Amino acid sequence: MKVVVAYSGGLDTSVIVKWVKEKYNADVIGFCADVGQEEELDGVEEKAIQTGAEKCYVEDLNEEFARDFIFPMMQANAIYEGTYLLGTSIARPLIGKRLIEIARAEGADAICHGATGKGNDQVRFELAAYAFEPNIKVIAPWRDWEFNGRTDLINYAEKHGIPITSTKEKPYSMDRNLLHISFEGGILEDPWSECPDNIAVMTNSLNEAADEAEDVIVTFEKGIPVKVNGEELSPANIMRKLNSLGKKHAVGRVDVVENRFVGMKSRGVYETPGGEILNKTHRALESITMDREVMHLRDSLIPRYADMVYNGFWYAPEREMLQAAITESQKYITGDVRVKLFKGACHVTGRRSEYSLYDDAIASFEDNEAYDQKDAEGFIKLNALRLRVLANSKQRRY
Repeated sequence: MKVVVAYSGGLDTSVIVKWVKEKYNADVIGFCADVGQEEELDGVEEKAIQTGAEKCYVEDLNEEFARDFIFPMMQANAIYEGTYLLGTSIARPLIGKRLIEIARAEGADAICHGATGKGNDQVRFELAAYAFEPNIKVIAPWRDWEFNGRTDLINYAEKHGIPITSTKEKPYSMDRNLLHISFEGGILEDPWSECPDNIAVMTNSLNEAADEAEDVIVTFEKGIPVKVNGEELSPANIMRKLNSLGKKHAVGRVDVVENRFVGMKSRGVYETPGGEILNKTHRALESITMDREVMHLRDSLIPRYADMVYNGFWYAPEREMLQAAITESQKYITGDVRVKLFKGACHVTGRRSEYSLYDDAIASFEDNEAYDQKDAEGFIKLNALRLRVLANSKQRRY
């Protein structure tokens, strides 16, 4: 039997490689997707092989991740439950797709992931896999093995000489990519406990934030960021640049309790510095370039789109249909937005576009020629007609 394991080098997947090898007497192929984990990937291939894998693919997917996943999602202004910028969620469909492609190339019998039976990632990985290979066998150790929690995994790893970074004092589950890093577990399972500053990676604490504000200009073409401060950058490098700027000013850290797809509430702390800047700047540019009714219709779809990403339906036809509408809505979202970063905040201070619908002659309080204020009286009376009819009828409520 040959199994391709989605491998990160962390506690869970390090144990999984050895467990799958022993449980199924299988040849294990590791696959580690580089989607922006930075130094976390140092030595990951060697570690996988030392742990029992026959070999391990480590592939740089950063540009594809930013271009084909982060940016289309950002065009939709997708935010889950008003707070979460979907950093972990959006990486899973790319990893799931590539996992299947490697399984095909290797002639593997199964794929394996390290998502727990309580989490969302098991759904995301498997929905992506089945969209490409409907009959693939999926091994999900957290749903099958004898371990009850990460303390058991740490004990197993110590017993078998598996190198890990998690400890019983800091059993955090971390997931990092170009868009964000998440922290769950340990002390964070108590929603009243404050997240320790010392676990942060992508954002400085407010106490360590720069003491001087900084202006940043982001340039978009059709809703896609293409420049930062006038410098044209690749999609992945735009994310890296904005992450660096956001980190310096403590922008993008959120502490949330969210509703998981499987039904429970979960507390997590997320750092999304570049994503926070992109969300603020993109919305600001839309405010001057997007038609009101198009904006309101699109905004009404944001919760549905965010649910699709969060719940793992990236490859579902409804998401693809909605994405086509989002792309259409972005035809004229081209221009520049300036923000000021300071002490955890990202303030919009300016926006401009050749496609702007903002007409200062109409909006100005100093000009009555472009807009006749007397016209408002008829407009109001027409909109009040049904209310006046109600007030004059036996249905009157006030």
